[in-house]
Amino acid sequence: MNPYEIIIRPIDTEKVRYQSSELGQYTFEVHLGANKIEVKRAIEAIYDVKIAKVNTMIMPAKISRRSGRRRVIHQSGWKKAIVTVAEGERMSVFEGV
Repeated sequence: MNPYEIIIRPIDTEKVRYQSSELGQYTFEVHLGANKIEVKRAIEAIYDVKIAKVNTMIMPAKISRRSGRRRVIHQSGWKKAIVTVAEGERMSVFEGV
């Protein structure tokens, strides 16, 4: 699989910004069928950094109701990967945002 098909987008929240600045961890939405090895290779190829550790988790699907109870919206499940870069490495994913 192409590295750009594996990595869908970076996740940008306050918690992720703290983790990136203090802990060297970055969070991405990844392809649901990708495993940790594929995620590691894709991040190293795209961002040119050395990855020390990859944690993945599948976020559950959600159902929400709009306009009272008439309209039901289904949000499908997705996979999240938290990658820890090697000591001394940095990624320019959130720099200047």
